Amino acid sequence: MSVVLLTGATGFVGRAIHRYLDRRGHEVRVTARPGSAARLAVAVPLDAIIECDDIFARNADWWAKACAGVDAVIHAAWYVEHGRYANALENAACAQGSFALAHGAVSAGVRHVIGIGTCMEYRLPGEQLSVDAPLKPSNFYAACKLATFHMMREWFALHETDFSWCRLFYLHGEGEHPDRIAAYLHRRLQAGENAELSAGTQLRDFLDVRAAGAMIANIVDSGQQGVINICSGTPTTIRAFAEQIADGYGRRDLLQFGSKPPHPGDPAAVVGICNLETSAPL
Repeated sequence: MSVVLLTGATGFVGRAIHRYLDRRGHEVRVTARPGSAARLAVAVPLDAIIECDDIFARNADWWAKACAGVDAVIHAAWYVEHGRYANALENAACAQGSFALAHGAVSAGVRHVIGIGTCMEYRLPGEQLSVDAPLKPSNFYAACKLATFHMMREWFALHETDFSWCRLFYLHGEGEHPDRIAAYLHRRLQAGENAELSAGTQLRDFLDVRAAGAMIANIVDSGQQGVINICSGTPTTIRAFAEQIADGYGRRDLLQFGSKPPHPGDPAAVVGICNLETSAPL
């Protein structure tokens, strides 16, 4: 099995990736802020934790040392403060710091780097977004992700380093921010309170974060390169998604569709076509 360096290991997606890497028997090293190791999904030896207060401020030499002896890197870290990340200046620092990681990984001889992108890199709306679909970032976050993809792809091509770019669609599940739709619905329904929603006609591609973590971790084993859509490939309206959750409580009556206006600029459809090649059961 491989030695894998995972950034963002204490985050929503990173924790799911970490669990599956551990299940597959990989040796995992992680970057973590000082004092955050307790939030890791899987216990790791102290010497496998690289503590750093801000990995995006580190240069290529620092990353070369962090990547010494590593076979693959999964770069899941990014600035994702809910309600702010879409157009935050911090995205630019993340893009710059991610290229420093790419530079250091090449210097250390890492064979495979797996980056995390977003479906918002595509031109939206789209009901069948393949990896060849036109690109047009819908916010600053997506623009910085796409810039990072282009920089990494060209850099790794120059040095014959394998590169994969995982575009995430609409993830939900354990550890998500309490104001995201699934967590919001569970919180309101558990309390027996009304859940205010838009009309819910938008089509989305929802995927449990556990499945997404397994899909991303599997790329270490499959070696699949290029852009990979991390999605279900199943179009679901927000209304149907909310009703499915409500049915678990027997409380569809608490769903107040049309009580909130749709978010400005919210695309009518964001649905992917999955192109993942699996090497093990998900």
